[in-house]
Amino acid sequence: IALGQKLFFDGRLSADGTVACASCHNPERAFTDGKPTSTGIHGRLGQRNAPTILNALYNKTQFWDGRAKTLENQAALPIVNSIEMGQPNLNAAVARIGGVGEYQQAFSRVFGRPASGPDLLRAIASYERTLVSFNSAFDRLIAGDKNAIDDAAKRGWELFNTRGRCNKCHALTEDKRDVTNFTDNDFHNIGIGIIRHNVVALARQAEQLVNSGDAAAVDRAALQTDMSALGRFLITKKESDIASFKTPGLRNVLVTGPYFHDGSQVTLWDVMDHYNKGDGLQNPYLDEDIQPLALTERDIDDVVAFLASLTSDDYKKQGVRELARQRALSRTQRPQRDTARAFGPKPVQPKPPAR
Repeated sequence: IALGQKLFFDGRLSADGTVACASCHNPERAFTDGKPTSTGIHGRLGQRNAPTILNALYNKTQFWDGRAKTLENQAALPIVNSIEMGQPNLNAAVARIGGVGEYQQAFSRVFGRPASGPDLLRAIASYERTLVSFNSAFDRLIAGDKNAIDDAAKRGWELFNTRGRCNKCHALTEDKRDVTNFTDNDFHNIGIGIIRHNVVALARQAEQLVNSGDAAAVDRAALQTDMSALGRFLITKKESDIASFKTPGLRNVLVTGPYFHDGSQVTLWDVMDHYNKGDGLQNPYLDEDIQPLALTERDIDDVVAFLASLTSDDYKKQGVRELARQRALSRTQRPQRDTARAFGPKPVQPKPPAR
């Protein structure tokens, strides 16, 4: 674990020595970077938002599109992605640290052999499995402290499981309201980003790429090209997965913005406005559970109050500041707000075009 922690913070794993795992997964920001999309070597910008690593050991798959099944698989891909850490292969990263005395000793002590790619990934993944976060005000409520959260947050929890429809995805099932990570570990098209792209043409390109069997090329496409908008489809080639992305857990969500796979939403009020209007006017692949919610302003404030109660005590001070910042923004900037759509009937969705 100690070896993995050292590697996690060491920029020498990258091609130019400037980017570490912690560059995008900063513990001071609840293991995110606070940016819409992450920046790699030479200032190269990707197309995906860096998710938190807190509680990642509970994920059934890693990355927004689930292209890695384990934390070991996940740890490998940024190292060899040309816009993240930029190494040509994993052995190049090993060569960067394998000759360093402290690493020679550490690998020998932990694994009984010189540094290697598989052992490097095992060490990083072992450290990541220690990064858990459950000590929030909401946890104290569940444990029996009725005064742990205020009335607004309690109303928000009720809305979360009823008219807000949040539990459709952020629970194991609708009947089992899981309070561990608030995710169904599944993938959904919720109407983010798809309208900006010709997904049918992109899907044809992606099929050719995926059929090539080149996992590294798929990884590059997910971060560097418009194919990023295809989400899970890059992995499965199923039409139903076009522009679908993994349901993220909600713990520490207040301090891990901006939000969604592309970091396109600045505040939790923006997130709620997006869901409230049941987006999908031009989205033939929209998840059937996305519906207009008819939530009032107080309703939205209450759901945000509940989400804020999921902030770990480790990030309590940051949470107070961030809630005040987002609330102030929400009073003057609400680009996703559309009351007519939120309170109106859901429009008829177009059928998927022929491919």
